[in-house]
Amino acid sequence: CRNPPHLLLLALALALTLPPAAPQPAPGSAAEPQEDDARCLKGVKADLRDPEGRLTSWTSNTSAGAVCDFSGISCWNPQESRILAVSLSGFGLQGKIPPALQYCRSANTLDLSSNALEGQIPPALCDWIPFVVNLDLSGNRLTGPLPSELANCRFLNSLKLSDNAFSGQIPASLACLDRLKALDLSGNRLEGQIPSQLGSAFSKDSFSGNSGLCGHPVSSRCGSGLGGTGLGIVIAAGVFGAAASLLLAFFFWRCTGKGKVGRRRQGRGGSESEVTATYPDRAPPRVRTKEVRGVSAKKCHVSS
Repeated sequence: CRNPPHLLLLALALALTLPPAAPQPAPGSAAEPQEDDARCLKGVKADLRDPEGRLTSWTSNTSAGAVCDFSGISCWNPQESRILAVSLSGFGLQGKIPPALQYCRSANTLDLSSNALEGQIPPALCDWIPFVVNLDLSGNRLTGPLPSELANCRFLNSLKLSDNAFSGQIPASLACLDRLKALDLSGNRLEGQIPSQLGSAFSKDSFSGNSGLCGHPVSSRCGSGLGGTGLGIVIAAGVFGAAASLLLAFFFWRCTGKGKVGRRRQGRGGSESEVTATYPDRAPPRVRTKEVRGVSAKKCHVSS
C-alpha cells in the first residue's frame, strides 16, 4: 500500500524542525584539548613509580598553561596546555609504558630513555601519539619483540631503542618509515636477517650488539651458520688437517725406505758407513780421495 501524501508531508516537517544530534567528541579531539593533556600527565604520574621524586611538580592544577611548567614537559604555546614534548630521560622512573599517553595526542616527542621501564612496547603506541617525530626508549629494561605497528608512526624522524632486551626479528614494516633519519637498535637480543632497505640506509652501528643478526651491514650473508667464532674454528681445523697430512706423508716416505738409497754422502768421497750401506752384498770399488790444496791423496781400502 502507498502512504498517504499527507503523512509524508508530516514526517518531512518533523524532520526539519527537530535539532540534529550533537556528536560526542572522541578522546584527544579539539573539543577537549586541555582536559586530555592534563589527564595524560595525571595518568602517567599515577602509572609510574617515582623513587627520586622527579614528578613532584606535576600538581593537580589543570588551568590553561599550567602543565607547561611541569618538569620534563614543553608545550606548543605557553598560554595553552597542548603538549609538545614529554622528555623524562634519566628520571629514574619505574614501571611500564603508561597507557595514559593516549591522551597526549599532540606530542611530537616522547623521551623515556635511561629509566627502569619494563615490559613490552604497546602495539597501540603509534595510535596513542600518531604525530610523534622523535621516539626514544633506549636504556631501559624493555623486552619482547619489536611491534610491527611501529610503522604506524609515519612521521618518525628518529627511533632509538638501544640498550634494552628486545628479542626476535626486526619487523620489515620499519622500512616503510620513509622519513626515518636516525635508527638505533644496538645492544639488544635481536636476531635474523636485517631488512635490506634498513641495512642499506643505516650503518653497522645501528645494529651492533645483536649477535643473532645477519645480513648487510653486519655480515655479508645469512644462512651460512658461521659467525666470527665459527669461521675461526673452520680455519684452525683446516690448518691442523693440512699439517697432519704432511706429517703422515713424511712417515710413509721414511717407512717405505725410499729415502735410504738416495741419501747424500757426506763429503765428495763419502764415508765408510755410506759405502757399506750402498753395497751390502759385495766389496765396493776402491774409493780414492783427490788431493786438495797440497794435501797428498790417500787410498781407502774397504775389506769385504
